[in-house]
Amino acid sequence: MSEALPSQVVRGEDCAIDDEATVGYGEFDEPTRLGDEATIRAGAIVYGNVTVGDEFTTGHDVLVRENTTIGDDVLVGTKTVIDGETTIGSHVSLQTNVYIPTNTTIGDNVFIGPSAALTNDEYPVRTDNGLEGPTLEDGASIGANATLLPGVTIGENAFVAAGSVVTDDVPANSLAVGTPATIQDLPEPLEGPNEIA
Repeated sequence: MSEALPSQVVRGEDCAIDDEATVGYGEFDEPTRLGDEATIRAGAIVYGNVTVGDEFTTGHDVLVRENTTIGDDVLVGTKTVIDGETTIGSHVSLQTNVYIPTNTTIGDNVFIGPSAALTNDEYPVRTDNGLEGPTLEDGASIGANATLLPGVTIGENAFVAAGSVVTDDVPANSLAVGTPATIQDLPEPLEGPNEIA
């Protein structure tokens, strides 16, 4: 097993950390805390000062940066990156190759499809207005290859269609579709909360 010094990691019961996964990377004042039944696969790197709940599962080559808090029953797909200063609720599914930037907030029962990109810098390099990631409220669903611009809020149980570029807030219980995304009524088959458990 390849991981940091034991003092840098506090494990719950029945955790499985593959060889060549690193947990507790770097030097931080707080250890990495894993809940019960965590599964961390080869190639994953979880920094110090990360707290995750029970039944946390990663794919391969995942990166979770410092100052991140993650709830229970969260799946982080292969090659997904979660940058620091991020909060993720419980019963969340992040599919393959998702990018979650610094200063993002994700609620409970949220689904983010493959290769979705969330952003936090309105004018990269050109200005220094600070970093503000998106907020995804409980039950939001984000389709594959969607892009969310900095500071947008995706409302409760809202749905962002695959490939959409979201430039403004998406109200609760609505559909965002297109580039730039426009807001539509949520079709009946998509109504109601996600059940990721």
